[in-house]
Amino acid sequence: MALDRRQFKIREHCHVNSNNDGDRFVGIKADSDNAVIYFPLGYELPTSDDELKRDIKNLLQVLATFTEKSDRVLEMDKFTAPQSVDFPIQAYLNVINYYLDHNGNYYTETETTYKIDNRGKPNWAKTIKTLTPMIQGKSVIYLKQVVRDSTPDLSKLITKIHKYCVFESFERIGWLYTTNTPELPDIGFDRIRFISTLNTKLANTNNDNDKFLFRSMIAMIEFMDNRTIDKQFYFGTDKFETVWEKLIDKYFGEKNKQDFFPRGLWTEKRYGTNIGRKVSALEPDSIMLYKGKFYVLDAKYYRYGVFPESGTNVLPQSSDINKQITYGKFVKNEKANGNPVFNAFIMPYNKNKNKFSITTWYGNVAEATGDWLDDPANPQSYERIQGIVVDTRYLLKHYDGSHDFDKELLSTEIENGLNP
Repeated sequence: MALDRRQFKIREHCHVNSNNDGDRFVGIKADSDNAVIYFPLGYELPTSDDELKRDIKNLLQVLATFTEKSDRVLEMDKFTAPQSVDFPIQAYLNVINYYLDHNGNYYTETETTYKIDNRGKPNWAKTIKTLTPMIQGKSVIYLKQVVRDSTPDLSKLITKIHKYCVFESFERIGWLYTTNTPELPDIGFDRIRFISTLNTKLANTNNDNDKFLFRSMIAMIEFMDNRTIDKQFYFGTDKFETVWEKLIDKYFGEKNKQDFFPRGLWTEKRYGTNIGRKVSALEPDSIMLYKGKFYVLDAKYYRYGVFPESGTNVLPQSSDINKQITYGKFVKNEKANGNPVFNAFIMPYNKNKNKFSITTWYGNVAEATGDWLDDPANPQSYERIQGIVVDTRYLLKHYDGSHDFDKELLSTEIENGLNP
């Protein structure tokens, strides 16, 4: 039984996870008659259903951008182990958007295409430009010509395939858009025929929008087979901490951060001739350069920003603190050229509902240092690691584009924490 979009109240199907055991998944779990959307720790659901739908689409875009294929798994029935499948969520969205952008109309042939043949009315300008003739005496002979490709059956088939893909897309994720249901397809699923037809059309199409549609349809059809149709699927990840790290790096990170990786050295004494051979590096999540200052950032998808009552057990522990100070010291001694170096952990929170009485996108909520420092009473700026929280929804909604404004906000929170 297909999900009834007329009765589907989207807010009742949304859940913000706690990042606790058994509650870590971020993404969508759905089958033919139900769907649940799981938001990351600290996310504030908007009050408007239309805005909530936009947030869900944005969440899917974030996951499509920052997760790997291994995170995208298709759940089979309860007697079968999950199977790794790259569920093409973006392709499904593209097919729906094309359909809606064209006022609910299906793709129909609109451009003239050509082929090389010895039958049909020649287009001599294209023939002369494209083909090499045979010369017989004073005569020029074209054994084949460029002719208009008159394939009404192919054109009709493309429309039928599009109708099939639109219906399939609405069956899966149409509840994100409308309560209406598109027409039932008037063609049965034929994977080989569909892909062959679309590839032929793709190779002979110059329109970029149409190419975009055809590639999306191909991705859908390659995903679909007898095992996947009408089965439960999910798109998302149980390891959102990797997405969090990539988001923080996209906002604040330098592209050449490998220049800031400290490395250990080995010198062999009894066997071998390696002297001062470098080994694998310590790799900080992000290095931010802003107004001549250096900021070593470690993205931590930890619970403290949402559940501070859990105490320091849900903050980074000594090993992370030690590594972060090591990063800072290396940057200070080798890269900063006398400029200030700062350190921070970046964690999620909700600016509208939090226990810190913070109402801004960024906040400074804690500080870490170490009792092993050379001068614990007078630590360097990079030896005082600031615990910074950032609003989860804000981070997901604004990840694309320029982030100078965010760098200003973050640097202010870090530096103000050193001078309370």
